[in-house]
Amino acid sequence: MSGRVGDLSPRQAEILTEFRGRIQDILPNLPAQHDHYLLCWLRARSFNVVKAEAMIRKHVVFRRQMKADTIISDWKPPEVIEKYGSGGICGYDREGSPIWYDVIGPLDPKGLLQSASKQDILKTKIRHTEMLRQECQRQSEKLGRNIEAITLIHDCEGLGLKHIWKPAIETYGEILTMFEENYPEGLKRVFLIKAPTLFPMAYNLIKHFLSEATRHKIVVLGSNWQEVLRKHIDPKQLPVVYGGTLTDPDGDPSCRTMIKYGGIVPRSYYVQDSVKVQYDNSVTISRGSIFQLDCDVTAPSSLLRCQFASDGADIGFGVYRRTKDGGGEKVAEMLQVLPSERYNAHLVPEDSWLTCPEPGVYVLCFDNSYSFLQSKKLSYKVEVLPPPLDGQMQNPCSRGDGRLQ
Repeated sequence: MSGRVGDLSPRQAEILTEFRGRIQDILPNLPAQHDHYLLCWLRARSFNVVKAEAMIRKHVVFRRQMKADTIISDWKPPEVIEKYGSGGICGYDREGSPIWYDVIGPLDPKGLLQSASKQDILKTKIRHTEMLRQECQRQSEKLGRNIEAITLIHDCEGLGLKHIWKPAIETYGEILTMFEENYPEGLKRVFLIKAPTLFPMAYNLIKHFLSEATRHKIVVLGSNWQEVLRKHIDPKQLPVVYGGTLTDPDGDPSCRTMIKYGGIVPRSYYVQDSVKVQYDNSVTISRGSIFQLDCDVTAPSSLLRCQFASDGADIGFGVYRRTKDGGGEKVAEMLQVLPSERYNAHLVPEDSWLTCPEPGVYVLCFDNSYSFLQSKKLSYKVEVLPPPLDGQMQNPCSRGDGRLQ
């Protein structure tokens, strides 16, 4: 049995009922509550209800932290990503699923990572994924049948060494992991077209971020790729440059109003070249070590600002609040305020803001425990600002992690 609505074994139907009962408390926080949606999570965990519950509960936290429900309307990517990122939604396959194009060749990963934070890039991908999810919902309503997955076309023409630059691969790996953990069964199929001789090397670097199920959906097409695409996509829904008849209203065969083709990022966008931050302190964090910094917040709704940069490589960063008086409390025993993530602060300085809902000792945790070979020099500046007067929200300009604002 496929594990889909209308094709469930008796045991799968029992598990679905049990799963719905176990997550009743979080159902209102999910973007959908119907059986089609819940079965995606069960299939992703081979109908292991315990693992599926843990996965979907983690996703609810993810949606809250990333403000996924409003990210399309309330957050815009930085200008450099809007201008020089690539990809877009264009047309539908023969089954009505939206098609997303990723155009690899013209993309300038080094320029983007030196001009925007890794968190902004990740949030942009989340925004794109939420747009695709909403498009699937609209197609479901329009066609009267469930549309829950997309067709993805990777145009690999021009793939080169610049695309397998280590920080770029790490960032792409984080994006793939985010997608696997939070949008299960979101891909119907992936077509790779115009793959150069370098492609196997690039694929080997990222394939471990993909689940086995996702890897099985990847189809590498040969010289007849246009013919194969037309079998799955009506030519009227396929841009001229990809073998169809679709154009922009002005006749552009590349459909640039729907698909962005990237480009080389001008150095004027580079943060390292244009912004010089003066830091109050610096410390060397030994390999395999963690550096903790306590900040005493005395008033609720105070703003905690942290600016930091690392030398040589990325650094982990998270925020916690002590729950016990006195020292000796381990990080695992503290209240997690901001989950620890690895920041490419060696490329783009971070400027992050956090609203502290209640007073207490907040612990900034800079994590180098994952690095067994390299110490990191960390430069930082930390400020605690009083709550806004008259309840008015401050709106600091931050190129850093929007989740902290």
